[in-house]
Amino acid sequence: MNALNNQLKALRLSHAVRALEQQQEQLTTYAELTFEERLSLLLEAELLSRNQTKIARLKRQAKLRVDAQPSQLIYQEGRNLNRKQMGELLTGSYLHKHQNILITGPTGAGKTYLACALATSACDLQQPVRYYRLSRLLDDLTAGRLDGSYQKQLHALSRKALLVLDDWGMETLTQDHAGHLLEVLEDRYQASSTIVISQLPVKEWYNMIGNATVADALLDRLVHNSHRIELGGESMRKLVQSDHLA
Repeated sequence: MNALNNQLKALRLSHAVRALEQQQEQLTTYAELTFEERLSLLLEAELLSRNQTKIARLKRQAKLRVDAQPSQLIYQEGRNLNRKQMGELLTGSYLHKHQNILITGPTGAGKTYLACALATSACDLQQPVRYYRLSRLLDDLTAGRLDGSYQKQLHALSRKALLVLDDWGMETLTQDHAGHLLEVLEDRYQASSTIVISQLPVKEWYNMIGNATVADALLDRLVHNSHRIELGGESMRKLVQSDHLA
């Protein structure tokens, strides 16, 4: 047994080692299983644990703003959150089709929570995700121009199956920032998916981009082939507070 444990560890099958120890501790439970069945259980334990470890790592790397769970989404009347649409999106089909999701609505409507719930679901599907407030991303890219890490940053962003951009439209983009953003979205166009979160309706996005030519190119890459969710209704923050007080 010691030799077998050492061999499994050498092969980096640490989860299988623990599963084998469990089988040894409960021999009567596994005594009637064939060699192939017991081996299958060991490998299943290894694969399951590896998948869980990978998903946990993806969620840490995503740096989501809130810990949002799809099961906790609120579909109350007037919120404009469609169960059928969300059911389709939570399967991750938009990721495979490289489609975007545009989430708009007033302050407190739950836009960020919804986006993070979608991002959590993508991580559960073992897809790499990254969340950014738009201003932070643009500042990082500007700094990358100065320290020489700009191309490395673009490459890293292009490798994310899902990029979440929050606080879109909080301020008008400078020409440099608009150029940085265009490069990010150009690399991702028809190759990966982006979720954009904004208080501004989509029809007003053009005005937040200082350069008209860049605005056309940016919006073409974002709006084309996208799913739109326009949230409304009562503030989710007030609703949650009232539930806690009840």
